[in-house]
Amino acid sequence: MLSDKHSITILIADDDPEDRMLAAEALEESRLANDVRFVEDGEELLEYLHHRGKYSDPEVSPRPGLILLDLNMPRKDGREALAEIKSDNDLRRIPIVVLTTSQAETDIYRSYDLGVNSFIVKPVSFDSLVDVMQVLGRYWFEIVEIASD
Repeated sequence: MLSDKHSITILIADDDPEDRMLAAEALEESRLANDVRFVEDGEELLEYLHHRGKYSDPEVSPRPGLILLDLNMPRKDGREALAEIKSDNDLRRIPIVVLTTSQAETDIYRSYDLGVNSFIVKPVSFDSLVDVMQVLGRYWFEIVEIASD
C-alpha cells in the first residue's frame, strides 16, 4: 500500500456505469491508497475541476492528482474536455491518462497533440484492468513527481 504522501485524488471521467464500477474495483484490487471520484461526461468533468454547481465545495471535490479520461462520452466528449483542460493555465498540469475502448490511430495522435500524458486502450478482462491499474499506480504515485498546485 502506498504512503499518505503519495495518496492523491484520482478523478475518473467515464459515462458507462459498468466501466466506472470495474475501474473502482480494479483500483481497490490493485491496493492503491487513493481517493477515487467519478464524473459521467466532459461537462461534469469541467464543472468538477472549476468547482461549479454540485462541485462548488473544494473540500467535497478536491483537485485531482490524476484524471483517467474516456474519449467517447455524451454532452462533451473526452477530446473536447482534454483540449479545454490543457489550454487552462490552472488545470493543464494535472496529468491525464486516456483510458478508452478506441484504438483509432486518429484518437491516439489527437490525444497526444492535445497534451494527454498517456493513452491506454481499456483491457477486455478484469484481471488485465487490475494489472493496468497496478502499473498506473506504480508509475504515477511511486516513480513520477507530480506538480502540486
